[in-house]
Amino acid sequence: MRNTLMMLVALMCALTVCADITPAADFDLQKMSGKWYTVALASNAQWFVNNKAGMKTGTAVIVLTEGGDMDLTYASLKDDGSCYRATHTAQKTETPGRFTFHSQVWNNDNVMTIVEVVYDDYALVHTIKTKEEVSEAFIAVYSRTTESSEVVQQKFTQLALEAGVLPDNAVILPQNAECPAV
Repeated sequence: MRNTLMMLVALMCALTVCADITPAADFDLQKMSGKWYTVALASNAQWFVNNKAGMKTGTAVIVLTEGGDMDLTYASLKDDGSCYRATHTAQKTETPGRFTFHSQVWNNDNVMTIVEVVYDDYALVHTIKTKEEVSEAFIAVYSRTTESSEVVQQKFTQLALEAGVLPDNAVILPQNAECPAV
């Protein structure tokens, strides 16, 4: 019970932080479903700052669940040939384009907002990650290809700056091979 209460408090704090982040108009999770490449990331989180130089593109696969939630699977090939994988079920909220989930891997609560999306091209994703009452913004660009246009990169940079991310902490990721299918 106490853990549930703590999670609710953290999510309320995170929702307050991202209340001014508006989801994409007329968001459609069915159109968002499928394979994306994570081509850009930004955050002031210390773990990100410490590791950003070694990060490369990875994949994000989005699947619409029967209940209207989102199954989200990330995979990224590491330099040693192994794969980092993480899977989350993000619950829909009353606001279309906004989801919440708890990461077992990082033990944090997340509020994910799809800020802008062109379903056959790119999506700008804003996530507030909250752990032990500390919230940090995390911005990502999902692309249907392994690259993004200069216009999308500019939109990403602007969103990162609006979220308070330092310019040096917004990274266009170098291309990488994909993890083998499981």
